[in-house]
Order: sequence, then C-alpha cells, then structure tokens
Amino acid sequence: MAIVNDARTAIRLVLRLVRSRQVRGRLARRLPSAPTPAPGSVEIAVYFADGPVNMYQIRQWYGPLAELSRHRGVAIVSRNPGTMLALLDESPVPVVYARQVVDLERFVAEQSPKTVLYVNQNARNFQMMRYGRMWHVFVNHGESDKMYMTTNQFKAYDYALIAGDAARDRLADALWDYDLDARTIAIGRPQADHFVGEPPYPADERTVVLYAPTWEGDRGAAAYGSIASHGTTIAERVLASPQHRFVYRPHPRSGVVDPGYKAAHERIVAAIAAANAADPSAHHVYDDGPTLGWQLAGADVAITDISAMIYDRLAVGRPLLVTRPVSADAEVDERGYLSDADWLRAEDAGDVLARVDRAANDAEQLARLRHWVERYFGDTTPGAATSRFHAAVDRLVARWHEVAAERSGR
Repeated sequence: MAIVNDARTAIRLVLRLVRSRQVRGRLARRLPSAPTPAPGSVEIAVYFADGPVNMYQIRQWYGPLAELSRHRGVAIVSRNPGTMLALLDESPVPVVYARQVVDLERFVAEQSPKTVLYVNQNARNFQMMRYGRMWHVFVNHGESDKMYMTTNQFKAYDYALIAGDAARDRLADALWDYDLDARTIAIGRPQADHFVGEPPYPADERTVVLYAPTWEGDRGAAAYGSIASHGTTIAERVLASPQHRFVYRPHPRSGVVDPGYKAAHERIVAAIAAANAADPSAHHVYDDGPTLGWQLAGADVAITDISAMIYDRLAVGRPLLVTRPVSADAEVDERGYLSDADWLRAEDAGDVLARVDRAANDAEQLARLRHWVERYFGDTTPGAATSRFHAAVDRLVARWHEVAAERSGR
C-alpha cells in the first residue's frame, strides 16, 4: 500500500511540474508584448504574491483600483506566473511581474512607489516590506470577525485601512501597545461601490437565496465551513421549492483539504443541474466566476458562514443568515455582529425556507441589521467609501512627501 501511495504522490508531483512549466512557457511568450508602466509612474503598488487559487483576494479590489488609477499611478505586482497570466487578462490597472527578489529590486529602483498595499498576510509580503522608503499598508481582502482580523501581523505594517468602528474596537481589544489613532484609517467598504454584473436569471416572483459558504479551513480554530454540515440540506430544501431560487457560490478552496467536504460540494452542484433540468424556468445558479457583485446585491436573503462574505453582505444592507459551525474547535467571536446574528444551526437546516422568509420580512430583524451595517461600515451611501479610500491614499502620499522633505533637509 505504501508503494502505491508513493507512486501516486510521484505522479501528482510530475503532473504539477509539467503544468508549472506550461504556465511559465505561456507567460514567457506573452510578457514581451505586455504593456509595462513607464519608469517613475507608479505611486501606489498593490503587492500580491499568491497563486491563482487566491485570486479572489485581489479581484475584489479591481473596481476601487481602477477608480483610484484615474487620479494616481497604480500597478499590481505579481510574484506567481499563473496569477500573472490571469492578471494580464483581467486587471484594469498595469501589472508588473516580479518572480524573484531581484525583480522586486528592479521594480523599486525604477518606480520608487510611495505606498504599497497588501490584500493578505502572505509570508512573502516580507520580501517587499524590507524596502523602507515607502509606506506599507494592509488593506485586507474583506471585513470579518475571524481571528485573521486581529492577528499581531497588523503591527508589521506602517498603516492599516480598516472598515469602521467594529474593526477598530476589535483591534483595540486584541493587540497590545498598538496605536490605533496613528496607524489605522477607516474607509468603509469601497468594493461595495463597484459591485458588477447582472443576475443570470429573470426578474420574477421567486425569492432568491444566496448560499455562499467558506472552505473547510486548514485547522480546527478556522473550521467555519458549512457545506458538509448544512449545505446539502439547504440546497435540497431550496431547490425543491417552486417559490425560491438557489444561487450557490462556494469559496474557491472548498474541498482542497477534506475529501468529504469536496464530495458534499459536488453533490450540491449536481443537485442544481438536476433541478434546472427538471424545471428550466427555475434558473438556479452554481456560480464559480471571478466577479462578485450581483450575487450580494441581488439576493433577497443570503446564507453565509463566518467569513468576509457576511460583511460584504452587510455592506449592501440586505438580510442574511449565518451558519453556526459544528466544530467545537472553531473560534467564534460573538462580541460584534455575531452576538446578534440570525444563526442557522445544522439541525435547523431543514427549516431553512421558513427562516429565509422570516429574515426577509421581520421588522425587528431588519432594524437590528441596520444598526450593524452602520457600526461596521459607517456611511454606506453609494460613493462614500470610495471617497474615504481616496482621501486615505491622499493622506498617505502627502505624509510621504512631508517625511521625504524632512529627510532631504537633514
């Protein structure tokens, strides 16, 4: 048996190596004709070291970055060949490929960016953060109450752009000797100003239910995923109802760790296909596309796990249910929105249709929702968060010039 497992592992490694070489080859053919930013034109760099599986983290910033690029020079720095290929096709701002540290050095020498934005906590961020004559700013890829949002890694950055009062209080409670006034700037959720896409279903009388679960997690404390515990029952009930439409948007990493979780995901996808075949007018949706917007803004009720999707949904002020993790090891911080969330336990998933209808129509629940929207994001008037994002960038660039002048005068 050990020999068989070793052989399978060897085959996977060989296939991975072949795919990697193919991607590098395609990129090598494209790079000579790819546009590059003129030297000294990039004021704001967005550093992204991850592979294609985590592209969702940078994609949600496309809209805000495109808007920002109308006022300042913006470019995304990619360290991964597969990601770079995708960015060349998708990115609304220039992209720079810096696979090796020497490439980063060349980029810094040519561009001298004033601010570098980071959308995640990849360990390779530190290869960029060693350059001192620029601001290193954590902007994250979402807002949530997960432990990821209070990591001590915040202290590694010069500044952090946070969503609002809830994020500020969360950091104040978790981090020792961290100067929130000096190092954080609240901007709301500028991504919500740039939600894109049209729903791929007709406007009719069906109640649209978005189910947007996260992945299973790579450790017990982060085991927030509900596909295996809640998801198949949720899908079964909603798909069986002629009054409801099911939109399923799982996390891209769903099933990468747990085969059982992957199997549950595949059952849901198959059930959607079967339901649409039985009733083509239902227009149920399995959504694995790169664009996030219409799903959040268009659904009558959303069902999410503990993830950034909760707060993306809060940013549009629409009803939602939150799945209660079944793992006893999952860390659930119930001091914020989750203290007042409309929880859906695994044993209650069979009652999901009644819970959906209550969330959409109960006046008391809707009033509580409005309170939490304000606490997490402040002013959610369209365009308000984008204005705050631009003001924060302007403030950082102005401070860069102040410090540069002080240094040159010594």
